[in-house]
Amino acid sequence: MFRDLLREASGAMRHNRRRTALTMLSMAWGIATVVMLLAYSDGFGQACANIFANFGNKLVIVAPGRTSMQAGGQKAGIKIRFTQDDVETLTTNLPQITHITPEASKQARIQYDTRVFTFAVTGNDPNVIAVRALKLGQGRFYNLEDQIQRARVAVIGSEAKEKLFSGRNALGESIRVDGLSFEVVGVLSPKMQEGNDDINRVVYVPFSTMSNLKDIHYPDSIWFTYQTPEYEQLEQSVRTIMATQHKFNQTDRQAVEVFNLMTQVHQFEIITLGLKILMGFIGTLTLGIGGIGLMNIMLVSVTQRTREIGVQKALGAKRRYILLQFLAEALTITFIGGVLGVVLAYAVALSVGRLTLYSAFAKNGEAGDIRLIIAPGTLIASALILGVVGLVSSMVPAFRASRLDPIEALRHE
Repeated sequence: MFRDLLREASGAMRHNRRRTALTMLSMAWGIATVVMLLAYSDGFGQACANIFANFGNKLVIVAPGRTSMQAGGQKAGIKIRFTQDDVETLTTNLPQITHITPEASKQARIQYDTRVFTFAVTGNDPNVIAVRALKLGQGRFYNLEDQIQRARVAVIGSEAKEKLFSGRNALGESIRVDGLSFEVVGVLSPKMQEGNDDINRVVYVPFSTMSNLKDIHYPDSIWFTYQTPEYEQLEQSVRTIMATQHKFNQTDRQAVEVFNLMTQVHQFEIITLGLKILMGFIGTLTLGIGGIGLMNIMLVSVTQRTREIGVQKALGAKRRYILLQFLAEALTITFIGGVLGVVLAYAVALSVGRLTLYSAFAKNGEAGDIRLIIAPGTLIASALILGVVGLVSSMVPAFRASRLDPIEALRHE
C-alpha cells in the first residue's frame, strides 16, 4: 500500500510539474529561512561566548573599597586593604577555586633603546596566564622559580612588543621599567581590544619582583577562576569570608567589590535564547506562508481530480486510502522542498562566511564576529517545524478529498 501511495503521488506530481516545482520552491525558501535564522542566532551566541572567553568565563575579581556601614564597633568609611593572607584564606575556604593570584599594578615608564612609552605593569603569580586566559605567542611565561628568586623577567603584550621593538625579535632583550632592567622572556598573542583599551600593552612581571617597583604588601585586587555552576552562591561566600577577615558587615557591598564575569555571561545567554526564539518564530511564519501555498495547490488538485476520486470510491477505495494518497503527495513535496532548502541554507552559510560584529569596534575581534552555524540541533528543530507545517497544510485538502460523496464526485465536470 505504501508503494502504491508513493507511485500515485509521484504520478500526480509529474502530471503537474510546473505547479509542483513552484510549490517545492516555496517550501525550500521557507525552510532555508528557518535554518539560516536559527544559524544566525547560534552564531550570535557563539560570538558572545568567544568574546567572554577572551577574558575568561568563570572569572572573579575581588577589589577592596570602603565600608559604608558600621560593624564590630568600627565606624563607616574605613578603607579595606587586602594582604597575602586574604589569598590564602580564600584558597582554603573555597575549594571551587582552580587558580588564584594577587595583583599589583602601576603605570610605568618602559624604555628600549631610544624608544620610551608609558605602559601598565602588573605583578601576578605565574598562574595568571590561566586566570586571565592569556596565550603565548613567543617564548615562555615566568614560572614559580622566577617568583621565588624575584627574577627580573617580563612577558609583554603584542602591541607593547610592536611599539618597543617593531619587527625585531624581543626575546632575550632587556627593557627598562622605571629605570630597572628586565629581560623579555615571552610575548603574548594579541587579545581582543576595544577602543583605547591597553590590554595588549600590559607588561607582566612576577608578583614578588613587583616589589621593586611599588609596595605590594597591600595588593590592588585578587583574581581567581573557579569550577562550579553556582556562581551567585560563590560570590556571596566571597563576601562572607572577606567580611569575617576584615570585620565589616557582609551586606556592605561597598566594602569589597566582587566582579563575577559569569553574571554578564548569563545575561547574554538569556539574550541569545530570546533571539533564537524570535528568529524561530519569524522563520516559522515565513515557512507558514509556503505552507498556505501548499494547501491552496493541494485544494486545486482535489478539485481537478474530483472525478478520479469518485471513480476510486466507486471501485471500493476507502476514505483512509484517499486521505493517505493526498497526504503522501503533499508530504513528498514538503520533504523534497525541505532537502532543497537545507542545501540552499548550507550554500548561503558557506558563501557569507563571517558577518562583522565585534571586529567593527575592537581590534583582533574577528573571533567575536558572527558565523552562520548550522548545528545538528538547528536541523532537528527545522525538520520538526517543517513537518508540522507540512502536515497541517496537507490535512485540510486531504480530509476534503476523503469526504467527497462518490456520486457527486462522478457528476463533477
